Amino acid sequence: MAGSDVRQRSHVERRARDTWLAQTDFDSAPFTIAWEVTRACAFSCVHCRADAQHRRNPGELTTEEGFALIDRFTEFGSPILVFTGGDPMMRRDLFDLIEYADSAGLRCSLTPTATALPTVARLRRAQAAGVRRIALSLDAPTPQVHDDFRKVNGSWERTMAILRNAQSIGLSTQINTTVTAHNLELLPEMVRFVKEVGAVQWSVFFLVPMGRGQELSMITPDQHERIFEWLHDLALAGDFDIKATAAPMYRRVALQRSGDGNAVGAGFAFRDGLARPAQGVNDGRGFLFVSHLGEIMPSGFLPISAGDVRTDDVVDVYRNHELFQALRDPNRLTGKCGACEFRTVCGGQRGRAFAATGDPFASDPACSYVPPGWVSDRGRPPRATTTAR
Repeated sequence: MAGSDVRQRSHVERRARDTWLAQTDFDSAPFTIAWEVTRACAFSCVHCRADAQHRRNPGELTTEEGFALIDRFTEFGSPILVFTGGDPMMRRDLFDLIEYADSAGLRCSLTPTATALPTVARLRRAQAAGVRRIALSLDAPTPQVHDDFRKVNGSWERTMAILRNAQSIGLSTQINTTVTAHNLELLPEMVRFVKEVGAVQWSVFFLVPMGRGQELSMITPDQHERIFEWLHDLALAGDFDIKATAAPMYRRVALQRSGDGNAVGAGFAFRDGLARPAQGVNDGRGFLFVSHLGEIMPSGFLPISAGDVRTDDVVDVYRNHELFQALRDPNRLTGKCGACEFRTVCGGQRGRAFAATGDPFASDPACSYVPPGWVSDRGRPPRATTTAR
């Protein structure tokens, strides 16, 4: 790589670090908290992170324990609280928990499963309780591919109906799509459906091979790169917000393509009113996960327990536990990620590194980028990877 290219990349990385990292103190508080209120779910999706079960676990946090946990969340300020699962609608006290969180000043969202439970009446009730957005999974533009993912015939039609019902009552919607080798070539066709239901955001999830997701084929690093470039073009078009989930490398691609470290030019300026930080959120760095049993983890994709809300203070664990502190330190990264000049704004997906190697600080195997001057374990620079066009 030419010296001028290396200097340009270093310049972009420095500007990103100086102008973005100062905006949000992820050492003190997460931007997003995901609470897996139950692992029960009627579906058996082939890429399920949680390996969800059909019955609720008797060890789930009780309503009163949930209220106490929400009280502690408020110590972080006003993070986004995602009520997730499993299927959170399988908890009878769900709306009580949402209402309590909303009254405490937390910004609530909900990720229901596309069963018969999210009726219009329940969507209205969720909205009245304080839900600002619901997110539903739509993995393909055709029923057959999506239903095969979900292992439930008719789930595609039901998902579309729920999205349209939410739109009809003015409830903000988000579409989540998990990218695997099975639906990679269908992604461009998804754009029409995101527009059709008026979704404010398309959250494109890049597979982390854990849970039942281990059975699926993760796309190649070059395919990741090609999709990142396409998503960046889509983000700049501005029809709806784009979020690359479990893919912090997207930030590196956007920075390289914008060339000036500007958040708007890079396509990171969201219009959804949730005051999103320009700094990239990653496992344990701006993100906190609480399992259905109360385990405190960096994310659902990095299932390493750092404590239990029944015995440990969730605020103290996030701020001071050695695992969380290490995940927020880019100098702890190893391999290509540790040598990368974009490690402060990217850092690689820690859950994927852990799933692939057993080491949460190792290189993200989905990234094709080779940092300038990086020397492999064999003592010589690895062969450069060709980026897909």
